[in-house]
Amino acid sequence: MAFIQEQFDKIASMARIYGATRLILFGSALDSPETARDIDLACDGVSGWKLYELAARLEEEVNVSLDLIPLTPPNRFTQMIERRGRRLI
Repeated sequence: MAFIQEQFDKIASMARIYGATRLILFGSALDSPETARDIDLACDGVSGWKLYELAARLEEEVNVSLDLIPLTPPNRFTQMIERRGRRLI
């Protein structure tokens, strides 16, 4: 998967439409976007079923498997993501 900045911008734009206030890229696509098999994102500002709807829409838009987790409520994992990840929004 060759992921370029334009695709990350597209993801951020779509997330904003759904009301995302923070969107953080983490995992393999952060470390090595050219070889990553999926995209891992953490999101704030989108809750309930809208979060799943956003994840499905993003997968359709970029045609890549995607994992989207909520940042709220915070826990050790989300705090680590916030420290090490790349903020897209």
